[in-house]
Amino acid sequence: MQGRSRVYFVNRYFYPDDSATAQLLSDLAFGLAERGFEVHVVCCRQLYGDAAARLPRTEAIRGVYVHRLWTTRFGRRRLLGRALDYVTFYLSCFVALTRSLRRGDIVVAKTDPPMISTVVAACAWLKGAILVNWLQDIFPEIASVLGANPLPAPLNGWMRRLRDVSLRVAAINVVLGGRMREFLASQGVPLEKIRVIQNWSAAEQSSPPSTDESLLRSRLGYQHKFIVGYSGNLGRAHDYVTLLGAAEALRDEENFVFLMVGGGAHMAALKTAVAERRLDNVHFLPYQPREALSDSLGAADVHLTSLLPALEGLIVPSKFYGILSAARPVIFIGDPDGELARVIRASGCGLVVEPGRSSELAAAIRNLRQHPGQCRDFGARSRQLSLQEYSAAGAQASWIDLLNGLLARD
Repeated sequence: MQGRSRVYFVNRYFYPDDSATAQLLSDLAFGLAERGFEVHVVCCRQLYGDAAARLPRTEAIRGVYVHRLWTTRFGRRRLLGRALDYVTFYLSCFVALTRSLRRGDIVVAKTDPPMISTVVAACAWLKGAILVNWLQDIFPEIASVLGANPLPAPLNGWMRRLRDVSLRVAAINVVLGGRMREFLASQGVPLEKIRVIQNWSAAEQSSPPSTDESLLRSRLGYQHKFIVGYSGNLGRAHDYVTLLGAAEALRDEENFVFLMVGGGAHMAALKTAVAERRLDNVHFLPYQPREALSDSLGAADVHLTSLLPALEGLIVPSKFYGILSAARPVIFIGDPDGELARVIRASGCGLVVEPGRSSELAAAIRNLRQHPGQCRDFGARSRQLSLQEYSAAGAQASWIDLLNGLLARD
């Protein structure tokens, strides 16, 4: 079936961008091309962290045809500028797809920018292409929950209805877990049009490093510390207050250090709070390049991840996959019935702490240091779960099965 039609992916960022969403798309696109699919990617000419970047308009990378579109270049700092970047991408994308798509092509709309499924759905309908939505998160609900939705209520309601139509008319909507599947079903999307395909780790490797092998840990002089790690974006969707309270509770216990690697709005707020409280057990580092990610994740004895309970079903924290691949225990701060909480309990790869329970988090961290055997067991189960349920190879096999099934049906 692979030679009959082309597969188009639509997402603002693609290789060589090193953002999480771009890395996932790059891995999948290159993997499909290696297996004989004709793969095209429609994206912008910028990088996630560099709006001034001017990547080539068209090129072929490892068998993937890349089409980079014109957009404004205001970047991510200001809401209005970001919105204009989105709108110009929508317009350029509509023009490019209506020119390029042909009947029987598969076009996959990934959720960056938000609401892109509505534009791609219109193009697919006009050209007779097969629409697939790949949902990493769900807007505009996320913006509304976080209080960052500037749209008036009537317009917001209209946008949601338009988004729901784009989900219902799709051949398949790919989601990341059961809670997201439940949410889409609640919006009237037929269950037979929803398929769960898990994400995977950008730091996937054959042999994760031990803490003793981590160059970062050695460089920081933390060989004899118990390191509590956090890697990636600490944004408005994540809880940092519980983490801060645990750091305060452990401030006089010299065996512990919190290693915060990444950025985001709440990372900046956490830095300010740490400075105000004069906590010397919290260390901050910027985002690490992809080639150093395995070593960075391997520096910690245990990793934290979090999600505000109100966002369950709308997001699955991507850093979870890297923690599993690194064979480290995970402590999830969030809804005890959330997507990750369910997985952690079922697999026995870590612990769950409800938001606001800083003393419970501190006690869990102490207990893991005092019981290294349990820590190793959690880490071993994490690695096993990564290999069995969250591997790039497994995800690609699921995507190949999905795409071939759609082509056969068509």
